[in-house]
Amino acid sequence: MKLSNEQRETGRVEAFSDGVFAIAITLLVLELKVPPVDRNTSGQALGNALLRLWPSFAAFLTSFAAILIMWMNHHGIFRMVRRVSGPFLAANGFLLLTVTFVPFPTAVLASHMLGPSSTIAAAFYCGTYVLVSIAYNALWEAATRGGLLRSGVPESHVRKIRRAYRAGFFVYVAATGLALWNAHAGLALSTALWLLWGVLEYSDEKASGGRATSDGAS
Repeated sequence: MKLSNEQRETGRVEAFSDGVFAIAITLLVLELKVPPVDRNTSGQALGNALLRLWPSFAAFLTSFAAILIMWMNHHGIFRMVRRVSGPFLAANGFLLLTVTFVPFPTAVLASHMLGPSSTIAAAFYCGTYVLVSIAYNALWEAATRGGLLRSGVPESHVRKIRRAYRAGFFVYVAATGLALWNAHAGLALSTALWLLWGVLEYSDEKASGGRATSDGAS
C-alpha cells in the first residue's frame, strides 16, 4: 500500500526518535566500569569487587527500564498521530533532549547513592524525570491541540492520557522533593510510576464507543 506524504513524514520522525532512544539506552551500559582488580588476584576478590558495584547495576537497571517504558509510550503516541507539525517536532525534540540526558544523572546516582550526598543525587535523578514529564505533556498537547491525531480517536481517550501525563508531572515533582529528605523514598515514588506508564493504553480500538474527534479538545 502506498503511503501518503504525511505518513512518510510521521514515519521518518518516529524512526529518528527510535534511533535516539536506542543510543540513550545503550549509553547507560558505558557507566558500568570494570573493577580495578589485578588479574592475578583470587576469584573471591573479583567477586567482592563486583558486588561493591551494585549501586551501578541498580542505577543501570532502573534507567534502562525507565527509557524502555518511555519508548513504549512514545511509540503509543505515534500510533495515534496521522501527521506532524512544527510545534510537535519541537516538543518531540525537547523530549529526545531529556531522554539523551538520562545517562548522566544515572551515573551521578550510581556514584553517590551510598554517600552523604545521596539525597542530592536522588533529587537530581528524580528531577530529570520532571523534565521528561514536561516534554511528554508538551508533545501530547501539540498532538491534540494541533489536530494531529487520527479522526477516530475518542475525546474520552484523549482526556484519559492527558490526565495521566498531568498526574505524572506532580508525582515526579513530589518524588524530587521527597528525595531531598530521603533518597530511597524519593526513588521509590519515582519508579512507582512505572505501573502507570506500563499499563497506560494508547490503542483507541477498545474505546470505539466514545465520540471521535480529530483535535482532541477537552
